[in-house]
Formats: sequence, C-alpha cells, structure tokens
Amino acid sequence: MDFSDLNLVYSTDGGKIDNPKIEKKAAKGDGIVRLHRETKGRKGKGVTLIKGLELDEKALKALAKEIKKRTGTGGSVKDFVIEIQGDQREIIQLLLEQKNYKVKLAGS
Repeated sequence: MDFSDLNLVYSTDGGKIDNPKIEKKAAKGDGIVRLHRETKGRKGKGVTLIKGLELDEKALKALAKEIKKRTGTGGSVKDFVIEIQGDQREIIQLLLEQKNYKVKLAGS
C-alpha cells in the first residue's frame, strides 16, 4: 500500500470544533425582551420567539420550562432564543412582566 497519496495533516489548532467546557454567553442587548411571532419556514405553523434575555444557558432553559408549563405548549431553546409553539405572546408578556422584565411585542 502506497501512502504517498494521502494528505493527512495534524493540527493543534481548535478550529471550528466546539469546546464543551467553554460557557457560551448571550449577547448584550438593550435590556428589552422582544416577543416575535414567526411562521416562515415552519409549514404555516406559528411560533413565539423570545429574544433579548441576557441569561446563561441553564437559566434560559429553566425559564423556557416555566413558560411551556404556563402556556401548556411545547418549545425549545436555540442560540439564546426561546421558541414556544403557537401565538402565546400575551401570556408570555404577562409572565415576564411579573418577573420585572421590560417587554415589547415586536413584528406582526
């Protein structure tokens, strides 16, 4: 077997590999939580997006769990954005305002 055809390279640089030990942090915002309604790319089904929460990933997941329980729907956390199924903006707005967040309804 001839190994001259192989271009095997070893690098100590991390490159695009994510290091699970490094804690990702949300980008700093203006202190206002925005609630968006979105249907694009979801086969017509709407979701409520919650953006602008300056929480770490663990606290964000705990808040998402509480919101899902209060609204009785499913959802997830992706890239520091909470996605809740359906148009639940009014319920979420009340919940977040009770927690002393400044909330705005954004989009249509």
